[in-house]
Amino acid sequence: MIEKRLFYIDGQWVAPDLPRDHFVIDPSTEEPCAVISLGDRADTEAAVAAALRAGPGWAATPPAERLAAVERLLAIYQARAEDMAAAMSLEMGAPIDFARESQVGAGIWHISNFIKAAKDFKWVHPLGDGTPGAMIAYEPVGVVGLITPWNWPMNQVTLKVVPALIAGCTMVLKPSEEAPLSSLLFAEFVHAAGVPAGVFNLVNGDGAGVGTQLSTHPDVEMISFTGSTRAGKAISQAAASTLKRVCLELGGKGANLVFADADENAVARGVRHCMNNSGQSCNAPTRMLVERPLYDRAVEIAAEVAASIKVGSAHEPGRHIGPVVNAAQFEKIQSLIESGIKEGARLVAGGLGRPEGLNKGFFIRPTVFADCTPEMTVMREEIFGPVLSIMPFDTEAEAVEIANATPYGLTNYVQSQDGARRNRLARLLRSGMVEMNGQSRGAGAPFGGVRASGRAREGGRWGIEEFCEVKSISGWAE
Repeated sequence: MIEKRLFYIDGQWVAPDLPRDHFVIDPSTEEPCAVISLGDRADTEAAVAAALRAGPGWAATPPAERLAAVERLLAIYQARAEDMAAAMSLEMGAPIDFARESQVGAGIWHISNFIKAAKDFKWVHPLGDGTPGAMIAYEPVGVVGLITPWNWPMNQVTLKVVPALIAGCTMVLKPSEEAPLSSLLFAEFVHAAGVPAGVFNLVNGDGAGVGTQLSTHPDVEMISFTGSTRAGKAISQAAASTLKRVCLELGGKGANLVFADADENAVARGVRHCMNNSGQSCNAPTRMLVERPLYDRAVEIAAEVAASIKVGSAHEPGRHIGPVVNAAQFEKIQSLIESGIKEGARLVAGGLGRPEGLNKGFFIRPTVFADCTPEMTVMREEIFGPVLSIMPFDTEAEAVEIANATPYGLTNYVQSQDGARRNRLARLLRSGMVEMNGQSRGAGAPFGGVRASGRAREGGRWGIEEFCEVKSISGWAE
């Protein structure tokens, strides 16, 4: 049993005020694997006070020095990549090879892209031609509260902590209590990188406790949250009384529009993308809309691919998917699969229960439903498991209408060899991101959505700007 009961506050590891043990469950075995402490109000107050004290000094630190600290952080992260992979594999069930390549790799990717963006960032620049003496300055927001989820731990921690550091903000991180080990390890990296005391603080806790305390704290100027739409609404309401900035990256129900002229790997690629990370990605393409001439063959391919996906322990090497994170998620996904069956969707792969040979652990059978209709629960609700829903369409306009008929708007996908069609659909689909023909976002491109998916723009230049106030100055001396 791993014991990690300390918090990182004001540059040192400290015991919580009133220790309250929380057991971290290994989702592959359903057994406790670690114990942490959940913080109370006194711990939150201590962390915010430390960040508040450190604020002026860090904001006044030259941007080049802040960037140098981030560059040291990247080097330490890379050197301890194996430790980070092991932590994420244990706490949230990412198969160890996937944890090494994708979960750890996401953090390296984001830190590297922020470093590149920061080198070109103009902290003070002219408003534009014809406006002599008019300048725009980017300044740190102040103390920020960062609340991160369990599904891609370092992806989200690096998307928040690193741009906040670059912008000159001080911060309190509350990672998910389901997957806290990786964030505690990340705090070690920050300390080793020489980030001054109080700039970065970590307090473990749950949403109702530390999460709400940060959201309502008068000295916290901004909350950056990634998680469910339900929790995002609660945070927005809690933060309203202090008029703090709220940046939300929430759920999704991505549509994948597959046209008859799509490349031969399009359907298989879409199925694997949906099942990636055991389906625990907010940007997963969970609704596959297929042009009718290709529909029957697409269903066959999807069923074959899903049936070929292996499921196994996160501790075993190999290219398989692992369990979902906990019992609550397991039961929710089982319930949604059952709703698909009851509402008349045609089950062509997977289904209820654990995969064959697995009688313990939160493992889900890779599941595909065909002949779905827009009103079905599996087409409307974010399942957050390895479950794909497929339906046919006849016209481009119909596909767009179905794709946009959701409160979410994170990522949509298009598969077609027709460039004009792709360009047209990229503008018509209502989402923060559109990815086409298997091409993922460019380095430093912003990640975020619209509507019930939140309106954050994380990554690259946009991610740094989220942690800045924009000041307009006139009468600047030439």
